[in-house]
Amino acid sequence: MTRPIRVLIADDHPVYRAGLAGLLTAAPDAELAGTAATGTEAVEVARQAQPDVVLMDLHMPGLNGIEATRRIVAGHPDIAVVVLTMFDDDDSVLAALRAGARGYLLKGASHEQIRRALRAAADGEAIFGAGLAARVPAYLASGPAYRASAPTALSARERELVTLVARGRTDAQIAAQLYISIRTVRSHLDRIRDKTGCRRRADLTRLALGAGPPGPDLAAAPEAGASP
Repeated sequence: MTRPIRVLIADDHPVYRAGLAGLLTAAPDAELAGTAATGTEAVEVARQAQPDVVLMDLHMPGLNGIEATRRIVAGHPDIAVVVLTMFDDDDSVLAALRAGARGYLLKGASHEQIRRALRAAADGEAIFGAGLAARVPAYLASGPAYRASAPTALSARERELVTLVARGRTDAQIAAQLYISIRTVRSHLDRIRDKTGCRRRADLTRLALGAGPPGPDLAAAPEAGASP
């Protein structure tokens, strides 16, 4: 993207919300599209303002951040949601991903980390805070993600590629690791996208983590509790 990233801040703490707004005002490549103090407000402001990215807190009065994320992504798939929260437990991370979040940061993240996350999410990537990124391999190894999520069964090679994408590998790095050409990697990824409906690398990451492919079925599901 060449224009500034338009960001909606959804957080119920006015001081923290104001601090994030100041960060965006000072950033040359981002601008404030709006603010919200509740999940319900976040959904409505997202509908009206059509930001590129929503920075979403999970704990808010009324409609929580998980359900707000679900509704925003269901109604506006082009809006990226990046969770920015104090909660780092596995249930919260996976619930956010299942709801459609494209990234997950903790509130201890630096201003530079937040700016990088906004850019990555706007570009269609998945982004995790440093501590969470280190746990991604464990998420990938812990459950029957593909059996539960993929609408069409993936081959062993295709599952391997999705796992490497989720771990942040580029096409060139995947080719080198698997001793195949970049063209072959891209051919595999094209077939995976056709089978799963995952068009962005962020969607492939969510698939690998058991969050499921994007689409109305995911958006309507009942609520559960480093960058490619």
